[in-house]
Amino acid sequence: MKSLLLTLLFVGVTTLSFSQEVKKDEDKKSTIEATPEVNFGVRGGINISNLDFDPNPTFANKHRIGFAFGAFVDYGITGTFSILAELQYSAEGADAKTLRADYIQLPILFRFSLGEFFKIGAGPMVSLKTWEFEDGFSTFIFSGVAGIEYMITDELFIDARVHYGFTNILDKDLTMTKAKFTTIQFGFGLKI
Repeated sequence: MKSLLLTLLFVGVTTLSFSQEVKKDEDKKSTIEATPEVNFGVRGGINISNLDFDPNPTFANKHRIGFAFGAFVDYGITGTFSILAELQYSAEGADAKTLRADYIQLPILFRFSLGEFFKIGAGPMVSLKTWEFEDGFSTFIFSGVAGIEYMITDELFIDARVHYGFTNILDKDLTMTKAKFTTIQFGFGLKI
């Protein structure tokens, strides 16, 4: 919980610290220093998720089709590098009702532009469970996320992401079985 709050605090302070300064040089000419570009927006998507069990399950382990939606801030550090922080709700897990889990997630993507229309990125993601108390799932999980984005217009984009869980999502006090999420997400968004 502390790390989530510190991350949100970092994002807020970083947003407030970016500014544009006008300076006058010795010849009384005004110059404007370059300001990092900051974009806000909303994003929605479709999830195809599953659980990777250790040991292998004795039951049918089918994919769950879910959804995700959220809001993001994209900080353009240079013309080709940006950091995207997003807060999203995501329905994940496997198809069986007892293996479904929904999360509030905070992915942070370090992104690079590949020309005018494409961006690729990767980074960490923390997730907070929004499901029932003592349902057998861990409250916090840590994952890695990578993706590619295509800009349709200056404001509208589509993207694809992969989330891979690094931590066991099952409560270790309730079972010896381990499981990790693997999620493929296809999304669309609008920069405001």
